[in-house]
Amino acid sequence: MTSARDPLMQRLAVACLVAAALLLAAVPARADLGPASRLVPSAELVGQGRLTFFGFRIFDAELYAPDGVYAPSKPFALKLTYLRNFSGDSIAERSIDEIRRQGYANQAKLADWDAKMRSIFPDVSPGQSITGVRDTAGRTVFYSGSRRLGTIDDPEFAQRFFSIWLGNNTQDPDLRARLIGASR
Repeated sequence: MTSARDPLMQRLAVACLVAAALLLAAVPARADLGPASRLVPSAELVGQGRLTFFGFRIFDAELYAPDGVYAPSKPFALKLTYLRNFSGDSIAERSIDEIRRQGYANQAKLADWDAKMRSIFPDVSPGQSITGVRDTAGRTVFYSGSRRLGTIDDPEFAQRFFSIWLGNNTQDPDLRARLIGASR
């Protein structure tokens, strides 16, 4: 035997579930950056996007910053989740090419940064991530999952490296706009 209250209780339960789902959706996305989150306090997702090249999916990118507010001179984390196989050497080489394309010409520093990145970056396969963190001192600390890969202790490197994706002269302004939360 069912009572008239059963449909009312069902509607009330559904309304509670919908309200809970809406509240959860309104909560900012907290970073799941593992140990990298220690370097970016109160890290929240700023924006995300996908890099494609001639129709090939290259990586998904996520930018995290304190309270979801990106500032180039403050701590932030850029997480790249690769969608193809890449060697660490090719990631380093492409990074140097992009820094050079943006007009940086100090060959000694480029060679030094290239060697450091080649010693830090692992080979990646689809689904693997590398997270670069700009810390409070301007250093760049790299992680793969929960493993710290290495640090480049040069604020100029941090500025040049992250400008590949986040700078005004980036090769992909649409990706930059999605990452920094700018409307286009």
